[in-house]
Amino acid sequence: MGLLLDVEDTAVTRQTAEALARVGTVAAVRLIALAVAEADDQQADWLQTGLNDALVRSGGVLDIAAICGQLAQEQEEDVRRGAAEVSVWMDGPQ
Repeated sequence: MGLLLDVEDTAVTRQTAEALARVGTVAAVRLIALAVAEADDQQADWLQTGLNDALVRSGGVLDIAAICGQLAQEQEEDVRRGAAEVSVWMDGPQ
C-alpha cells in the first residue's frame, strides 16, 4: 500500500498499479481497490493511469472489470468502494 499511495513519487504509484494490474490476480486487484479507496484525487489519477498503461501494454486482454465484479462481494467496505471506482474507469474510454 505504501508504494501505491506514495506521496513523494507519483511514478512509483503509477508503476506499482501497472505491475499489479498486469499480474491480474484477485489479490493484486484487491490491493489496487484498497489504494483507490484511500487515495486523494492526485493519487487516484496516477492509479488510473497505471491501470490504463497495463491495459495498453497487454493489448486490452486484462479483465480488471471482471475481477472488480468479484470484489464487489467483499466484506470490507473499502474494497467494494475501490473496486466500484476501478470498474467505472475500466468502462470509460481507454
